[in-house]
Amino acid sequence: MIVTSGPKATGASGHGPQDDASIVEVSVVMPCLNEAETLGACIEKARRALSNLDIAWEIVVADNGSTDGSPDVAIRAGARVVHVGPRGYGNALMGGIAAARGKYVIMGDADDSYDFMSLGPFVERLREGYDLVMGNRFRGGIKSRAMHPLHRYLGNPVLTRLGRILFRSPCGDFHCGLRGFNKAAIMTLDLRTTGMEFASEMVVKATLHRLRITEVPTPLSIAGRSRPSHLRRWRDGWRHLRFMLLYCPRWLFLYPGALLMLLGLIIGVWLLPGPRSVGGVTLDVHTLLYAAMAIVIGFQAISFAVYTKVFAVSEGLVPEDPRLSKLVRFITLEVGLVVGGTLLLIGLAGSVYAFGAWGLRSFGPLEPTRVLRIVIPAITSLTLGCQVILSSFFLSVLGLGRK
Repeated sequence: MIVTSGPKATGASGHGPQDDASIVEVSVVMPCLNEAETLGACIEKARRALSNLDIAWEIVVADNGSTDGSPDVAIRAGARVVHVGPRGYGNALMGGIAAARGKYVIMGDADDSYDFMSLGPFVERLREGYDLVMGNRFRGGIKSRAMHPLHRYLGNPVLTRLGRILFRSPCGDFHCGLRGFNKAAIMTLDLRTTGMEFASEMVVKATLHRLRITEVPTPLSIAGRSRPSHLRRWRDGWRHLRFMLLYCPRWLFLYPGALLMLLGLIIGVWLLPGPRSVGGVTLDVHTLLYAAMAIVIGFQAISFAVYTKVFAVSEGLVPEDPRLSKLVRFITLEVGLVVGGTLLLIGLAGSVYAFGAWGLRSFGPLEPTRVLRIVIPAITSLTLGCQVILSSFFLSVLGLGRK
């Protein structure tokens, strides 16, 4: 639930109060949860910066249940307060962004760690046509003790680097709390996360949807609050990592699965004729069994990659992928049934052969190493055949949803 209070908007000097949403160019949105110590200073800095730019603007404080009088501080400072009921950093920002009337939105934390006097470069880049203008604290300078060493040298660099690899994002600081964007463009992304991972979701989806992204060097100062930070480094760090992995099934499922399946095939074919010795160590049917397991698990991982991607596209979580569309059109239910049926027949033939060899020995004891070289590939083929058939039916069900 979102409730607004305070002035409808605060205009730049000479422009007057902005009652008409169509003439507000920039909305500054500040998420707030018990920021009474620093909120007034942040609003004042933003007011001065925006007034110097001579544009129509407003300041929106998205209050997320403060109990320290933050909403009153915001109203006295001339901001418009939006009360957002559901807790969470993402919820607060989504409520504030939805209520913002400006064409452009600049969001920033209200703990006085970001310099709201430096909004000019963000406005300039937005006017140049960029959809998302990210602050970069590593380029702008991080003051001593402004960021925990674990975040500065491990958490943020690792997660940012991972995001650049997984999504080919141009951003050098995924989690900067000061950023500007074209509201209309960002609203099309259908942002959904409610916690701190909202920062990653915005960058990831903007990259996947090929929005125009650039960066502005942004200094980071020591937060002016005396209360503990809302950030929980391990839990929130995991939530960022989890979000990135779930939004990139290629790296989560496809590449590991393909590698596992390839290694299993290579080792399996290598061991099929007989035992092999490597550096005095003999590898036999026991290793062949593990190779077969790798093939099965690898195939399952690849299937999950396809399921995840098809579902994400059908639900509008990610944009259409032309390569996936071609693949889904080619891998029809009928093709899957033919391939799966062929694998089942191969596995059945191997099983019949092994059973016949057992019959020749009057169903008595067998030499394990010889028989397992027939049984293991047969069972693997039977298992893959079943998986292919079941996967084909499941993809067809997902396809119904996509249509």
